[in-house]
Amino acid sequence: MRRRVHREADEAEINITPMLDIVFIMLIFFIVTTSFVKEIGVDVNRPSNAPTEIKEESEVVSIRITPDGTIVVEDRPVDIRAVQANVQSSLALRPEATVVVIASRESDAGILVRVIDQARLAGAQQVSLAAPGGESR
Repeated sequence: MRRRVHREADEAEINITPMLDIVFIMLIFFIVTTSFVKEIGVDVNRPSNAPTEIKEESEVVSIRITPDGTIVVEDRPVDIRAVQANVQSSLALRPEATVVVIASRESDAGILVRVIDQARLAGAQQVSLAAPGGESR
């Protein structure tokens, strides 16, 4: 006489394969439908601690931004809308000149970006940033 060992009727197993399939399909869906936005930035030559090459003043178009937001192009106070025209006229006389924007730490960053944009629109090939002479970190 054989004894039959009573096994529980096929132990319940959870098959997770369909769930993994669904998870991977959802992952692929979200990756494909996500839109990747390329942010537009401004290329800026930042000042460094390295020794600077000295350029003659005739090779530079200087634009100063004071802490109160006044814009001074070549020692003349101008409005933000007149920056492009002033830079164009300066570059017409000196086509190889570099535009240097001298902004203090207290000046508005929005004005700084608008001035750089106006200089680029005026046709400046090189736009650099500088800090006023007596300013330190």
